[in-house]
Amino acid sequence: MSEELILRSRAKVNIGLKIQNKRSDGFHNIHTLFQELDLHDTITLCRAESGCHFSSNIDWLDNSSDNLCVKAWMRMGKLFDIKGISIHLEKIIPAGSGLGGGSSNAAAILKGINRLYELGLEKKELESIASSIGADVPFFIRGGIQLGEGIGEVLTRVNTNIKGTYLLVIPRIHINTAWAFSAYKILLQDDKEKVNFKSLIERDNISFKFFENDFESIIVPSYPKIGSIKDTLRDSSARFASLSGSGSTVYAIFDDEADAKSVESQFSRSHITFITQPYLMDT
Repeated sequence: MSEELILRSRAKVNIGLKIQNKRSDGFHNIHTLFQELDLHDTITLCRAESGCHFSSNIDWLDNSSDNLCVKAWMRMGKLFDIKGISIHLEKIIPAGSGLGGGSSNAAAILKGINRLYELGLEKKELESIASSIGADVPFFIRGGIQLGEGIGEVLTRVNTNIKGTYLLVIPRIHINTAWAFSAYKILLQDDKEKVNFKSLIERDNISFKFFENDFESIIVPSYPKIGSIKDTLRDSSARFASLSGSGSTVYAIFDDEADAKSVESQFSRSHITFITQPYLMDT
């Protein structure tokens, strides 16, 4: 049995996001494509005699149940006869950026505990546990590119890859997801046209014009800086530019890495930026 694991906990972007009807539990159903990226936090897991010992390079996460890493450990500890864990998180993915960093961290902990304690859980079992932690957590069990429905936990594998170089531009703005949903519900129409991102993305010639993010209609007017970033990316040589999730990350997909680096130079002094690649599904 291994004593230590070093795990990569990757980011994601949403390629299109449609907000659908409000559910009886107060949440909204969505329709989106999740694309995992190679940009990642690094997590070191070690077995311990008891409890959860958490440390990190950032000071706004502590050893409490509000921390999704700790929450993932607590969930596994309730379900299985295992001892303790030591977690060290080296965080790169900014919080509140729409890149799913916290959800990815939780999924990495679930997978890591499964390996560290040789529990033998299948991916489907891990996804079921993940769904009790957060809406985006199940996606990160397999990652890659998947269609997300329900509140994001109903997942369907997509038989394609969206190749290219991804430029992420992250202004120093934290957008509250609950606010974004509550603001958008004013515009929500039950009879609006439905789309199927999976069928669109699996076509030979992808037309990105159909991959709208509904949150942009709320966030761009409220945060003009985000709209300005998107306009600059859209006017560049990028194939596609969009907000990820409820923001604040705006990303663009380029065919040529040199083009992505050239455009990045326009933002790197005033915003957080990353250049990264799509990551394939963990089968």
